[in-house]
Amino acid sequence: MFGGLTGLTDPKGTDWGERMLNTVASQTIRHLFTQSESVEVFVRCYPSSKLLQGSIDSFKMSGRGLVIRRDFAVEEMSFETDAVSIDFGSVLSGKLSLKQPTVAIAQVILSEAGINQAFNAELVRKRLLNLSLPTLTALFGDKPVSFTEVQVQLLPENHLQLAAKADLNNGEIVPLSMTLSVGIERRRRISFKNPTVQLDHVPEAQREISQTLSLALVEILDNMVDLDRFDLDGVKMRLNRLETEGKTIIFSGYAEIERIPSSP
Repeated sequence: MFGGLTGLTDPKGTDWGERMLNTVASQTIRHLFTQSESVEVFVRCYPSSKLLQGSIDSFKMSGRGLVIRRDFAVEEMSFETDAVSIDFGSVLSGKLSLKQPTVAIAQVILSEAGINQAFNAELVRKRLLNLSLPTLTALFGDKPVSFTEVQVQLLPENHLQLAAKADLNNGEIVPLSMTLSVGIERRRRISFKNPTVQLDHVPEAQREISQTLSLALVEILDNMVDLDRFDLDGVKMRLNRLETEGKTIIFSGYAEIERIPSSP
């Protein structure tokens, strides 16, 4: 083993130490996700003798078809570090542990279908059901309101079309439809702003209440999507920009990696 770590290469020129690291890292990263279509890890460590001191040149991960916490689908995710210090002993035991925190450039791509799937996740649904909202007290008193059947369509220039239904818990269902912009606040929160409520297909008797409920839903969503709630253990995502592109939304930023998580 140690002979391989000090510079042996296979006939294709691939360093043995790098191959071992890639195998261990791939197994470690793949276990972070409830489900994965593919996870590829590329670790550079040349010469391999540096591995004995726990030093590697770069670490790159690329994943596709990922599911986080059983309900949150990620079309693609990638991150890449510069030099990283790792615990060599952990590699020999088939694990990957950092000696010190590091920062990685990161990109996450969500699909329109994956976003709509997330609105059916229990973690999200429970924040939209049986709500007593101060802004609606004048209309409903203390009666709770539920928002259901939320559907999102991604639009160009960081906009989206949102449709939903409001259940007034008295047998009345109010349709909601609007366009709004999506952005980033404080590098960790997804913001929903500038709603334009669409009332053309809402029954005339419900238009006023649909307007009010639509704005209330936007306010709820604007305070809901905080990345700290979805972080993997030991990894914090921070965003610099987002962009809607066709049926996907692309997030670019960085990951603060304190440690390699051991479970999803």
